Amino acid sequence: MNFNNPQPIYLQMVDETKRALVRGEIAPGDKIPSLKERAQMSNINPNTVQRAYQEMEREGLTETLRGQGTFIKNDPELLLHLRSEMAHIAVKHFIEEMHGLGIEAAEIERILRDQLSKEKKEG
Repeated sequence: MNFNNPQPIYLQMVDETKRALVRGEIAPGDKIPSLKERAQMSNINPNTVQRAYQEMEREGLTETLRGQGTFIKNDPELLLHLRSEMAHIAVKHFIEEMHGLGIEAAEIERILRDQLSKEKKEG
């Protein structure tokens, strides 16, 4: 967690879980640490962890099974949806940053094509 980030810690935890899922570090159906375990691992107040877990459940990312724990929802569409959502957010931030530098759409497209072409040749 980045305590200097203006984004609330509980939302950082939600984003961290989403990124781990998209990267394949955790998978649909995986059990996540208990509130107490996660609070100790991250050195974060248990109330903050609880808020993050409630947010993940509200967003449909997790489900809690009484007496068993909290699990990443075992939904085949979840990973596709998250990957698409996160990609769109990343592109939006990139475009905003480029516009902030005074670079217009046509130039952004050219830069992207050039970079993708370079990466294709290198990879």
